[in-house]
Amino acid sequence: MQLSKSEEELMNILWKQKKAFMKDLLDAYPEPKPATTTVATLLKRMTDKKFIDYKSFGRSREYYPLVKKKDYFSKHVNGLIKNFFNDSASQFASFFTQETDLSKAELEELKKLIDNEILKK
Repeated sequence: MQLSKSEEELMNILWKQKKAFMKDLLDAYPEPKPATTTVATLLKRMTDKKFIDYKSFGRSREYYPLVKKKDYFSKHVNGLIKNFFNDSASQFASFFTQETDLSKAELEELKKLIDNEILKK
């Protein structure tokens, strides 16, 4: 199950805040802020998809994520590698390093990360 772009934007706010009431979520949006009804609709859809849940406090609801950010994006990156790069991480890495505008320092940092992972294996 995937989130739409607007649901992902709201989910990112919730991941940062860990728990939030509607007012907190609305306050976290940049201008122009979405309508309360729009955010309520997104929250309902995300609850139905089991990405978030809430605790009721009278007429208020405190929302919290059920899915960790790392798990969500890990699944998407793995799907991207499988669907667009023939399940080849090296094809993905080649594309990523050649087609993005990474500086030499950023490439060296990536190399360090990869070298550290190799040492762990």
